[in-house]
Amino acid sequence: MTHLVPLAEVDENKVTPGVLGFIVFAAMALAVWALMKSMNRHMGKVKFKEAPEQDAASAKSSADSGTGQG
Repeated sequence: MTHLVPLAEVDENKVTPGVLGFIVFAAMALAVWALMKSMNRHMGKVKFKEAPEQDAASAKSSADSGTGQG
């Protein structure tokens, strides 16, 4: 098996991430996946109720009439 090593033409100046790089990348990917899953769960618990359009329009008109004085 060692007689096939010269045929591979390994460049001594080439740096590769290797197994450790793969393990670090996989751990980071799992952490991001877990954070996204947790974020989706927490965002599902948020109760957001938008104000009706009529209330928003009346609040804007009352604010506009009050800003012209002074």
